[in-house]
Amino acid sequence: MRRLFTLLFASALAAPAPAQPASGAAAAAQPMLYPAPFNPTADYVEAGQDEPGYRSWIASNPWRAGQVRLFHDYLTGSGVSYVAPTWQLLRTASDWRRCGAEPFEVPPQDEWANIVNTLRYVRDYVVPAVGPVEPVSVFRNAALNRCAGGAPESVHRSMSAIDFVPLQPIGREAMIGRLCSQHQRQGPRFNAGLGFYAKMRFHVDSWKYRTWGRDDHGHLACPKVEVRAPVLAAAPVGGLGPVETATTAATISATPSLKPRETVSTLPVKDPLAPL
Repeated sequence: MRRLFTLLFASALAAPAPAQPASGAAAAAQPMLYPAPFNPTADYVEAGQDEPGYRSWIASNPWRAGQVRLFHDYLTGSGVSYVAPTWQLLRTASDWRRCGAEPFEVPPQDEWANIVNTLRYVRDYVVPAVGPVEPVSVFRNAALNRCAGGAPESVHRSMSAIDFVPLQPIGREAMIGRLCSQHQRQGPRFNAGLGFYAKMRFHVDSWKYRTWGRDDHGHLACPKVEVRAPVLAAAPVGGLGPVETATTAATISATPSLKPRETVSTLPVKDPLAPL
């Protein structure tokens, strides 16, 4: 018995020690987690409507480059080129593929003037508020607008409207607050419409002063705006009747008339894709 006890005691001493927890250095060696890059464009622009898609689209028909050149020169003559790259202003609807439509389209020339005041407002009051922006949807012809679920009276059909996303990191709440603040002060002068969609997409046009959309809490994104109707001033002495006067501040100058033959021979390197 004594011999058996001795053998058991020796076996216990020879057994390996239980595994110990990893040292602090080894436990800390875990994969690093990095935040996802800020890229709201990816939510709305798919392959085919990106830069390689534009190059393919413009190369597929020889007449397209000339049309883009005319459009770009018109923007330059109107003082609004390079607010955004010209090729991005040719993007149609985000649902272009589902609708069997073109990813890009040069609108009819009689619609070009409608985008000028929209770009002026974006240049002077949107970009200073949230930084550079990228157009994700601009002109939609009637058939594409119907297929994409646009309102029948959508001003995307007349090229007055542009849907954007910001390019610099910013939260949605901060973006809405800054854009609404600018819109309250400057929107009436431009007849600017401002709307917000899901995520980081927002709409700007120069058709009618108004806002729509909701914030992340379900509240109206911008405080409700009231557009006062024109009032009637007292009739001048010896006049024939009351004189209608507007209540808004002075309006901006009229959109320049379309002059498709005026061209600019040199293009800054800021926009190498517009036009090719």
